[in-house]
Amino acid sequence: MKHITGLGHIAIKVKDVDASMNFYNKVLELPEMLRLHHDDGSLFLIYIRITDNAFLEIFPGAETDRAPGITANGVHHLCFTVDKLEPMLARVKANGGRYVAWKDGALVTVDEPQIGHGLDGNRGSWLEDPDGNRIELMEMNEDCIQYKAIRRLQAEMA
Repeated sequence: MKHITGLGHIAIKVKDVDASMNFYNKVLELPEMLRLHHDDGSLFLIYIRITDNAFLEIFPGAETDRAPGITANGVHHLCFTVDKLEPMLARVKANGGRYVAWKDGALVTVDEPQIGHGLDGNRGSWLEDPDGNRIELMEMNEDCIQYKAIRRLQAEMA
């Protein structure tokens, strides 16, 4: 842990770049930073800013229409932290986004956001991007288990 300084980016492959950019840029309000192209001019990737130190890379050319299901090996979901959950969920809806909720082990589209309290002490709600990548929006509680663990680790390292 002493040599790793952060999570730089997460990269996802998408079927429809325009639909994905509409979702991440317009619905979630994450700005596009830059695009990289191959020598032939075709799109290689798009960088989206999450924070000044964390990015999402969008790669075109996915072979399937949907991300793997929740039991597949690999990334289960992306989680974006938010200051306040309700205002963010209202913006998602105003920007044309759809909510999803867990039902019988699967995510289903719902009309109103479902806000839950996780075992970690945080509040969250769920979305899906156009490719079916699961996205959790999480409002961190000041007394959540993650912050408690960070304080414990900091005390141990002092």
